[in-house]
Amino acid sequence: MSTLDIKNAYFDRLFADADLKWLGQNTNHVPMHPAVAEAMHAAIDGERFHAYAPPAGLEALRAGIVADLGLPGASALVTDGAVAALALICRVFCKPGSRFVTTDPGWKWPLQFAAQAGAEVVEIPIWGPDYNYRLSPERLAAEVDHNTAIIYLVDPNNPLGITYTADEIGAFAAIARDVGAILIHDSTYRDFAQGHTPASLIYPEGAVTVVSFSKWLGLAGMRIGALVAYPALMDRIAPFSTAPLGANVVAQAAALAGLSVKAEWMAEVQRIQRHNQDLIKQAVDQLPGFSMPVYPSHGNFVVVECIEAGIRPEALVAEFQTAGIMIRQGAYHTPRFGDRFIKVSTSVPVAWMEAFCALLPEMAGRARSRNDIPPLF
Repeated sequence: MSTLDIKNAYFDRLFADADLKWLGQNTNHVPMHPAVAEAMHAAIDGERFHAYAPPAGLEALRAGIVADLGLPGASALVTDGAVAALALICRVFCKPGSRFVTTDPGWKWPLQFAAQAGAEVVEIPIWGPDYNYRLSPERLAAEVDHNTAIIYLVDPNNPLGITYTADEIGAFAAIARDVGAILIHDSTYRDFAQGHTPASLIYPEGAVTVVSFSKWLGLAGMRIGALVAYPALMDRIAPFSTAPLGANVVAQAAALAGLSVKAEWMAEVQRIQRHNQDLIKQAVDQLPGFSMPVYPSHGNFVVVECIEAGIRPEALVAEFQTAGIMIRQGAYHTPRFGDRFIKVSTSVPVAWMEAFCALLPEMAGRARSRNDIPPLF
């Protein structure tokens, strides 16, 4: 079997388990808002899917995304999830001899897109109290030069859950402007943060804001996201799109409905996921060698360190899968720091989190001596 076959079979097994508790991919499993379900049913019942969507997305959705970000005059390009937006930006700006600068840990796929385009990938380590688990403007400035094509900032950071202040975003934007780099502000988790400043507001000529409906609205399987930039920059990006026939029309209907009920919806989602973070903290505090380096998290996830307990994250992931619970090993995000932690998603039913917390001591005990780790992805 090819590596692709093995990886796909792994996720197919997980997906086929209707009772699986998904606590590993930052997906939102809070029951859907009725307005969103109604919009999807209407799009299907009306058979809107026979026609291609407008190439940049439904005009109402594009306007809603820009308004939600507070970026008047900007332009939105609706994509098949945020990952498609990130791939497009990397394809446009990364060339052999260019540099792509980001943090470690961060989100792995844009690094691969940049490397595939021939760019040198530079990862600035931010794990640990010495760095306060965040990138500083001084450390970023020391790593960029005029060959830097892209500075990629995940804010809030996945997996750490830290977020950056308006002053920090301003400093990062000034550094990008000084060297002529594009600043990708991956804002996938912005809706879970307490305060968020889009870089495009400060650096309109060179910042691209990327958003997703997978996490806050729970549409991961629908594949719907967007990139937002001001017109001159959008005109440099849009001609390279590989989706000139538009994004999923049913997903766009759901996203538009979601924006219309966002304040009401997110209040409930935040209540649930913050309560779940509290449950994890209480459970972790009872286990010697376990800790939560960032609490509370500004994302819908937390990291739990287990290295001081002498437990391999992969062993803990494997043990939880025997109990029908998926969590994520740190190596998914970072080879350098991946042996230190697991990541647990929090936008899930409280009963799922209670099950995770109740099992954590037992799973930790079993994981401590487990050596037969199956392939994990």
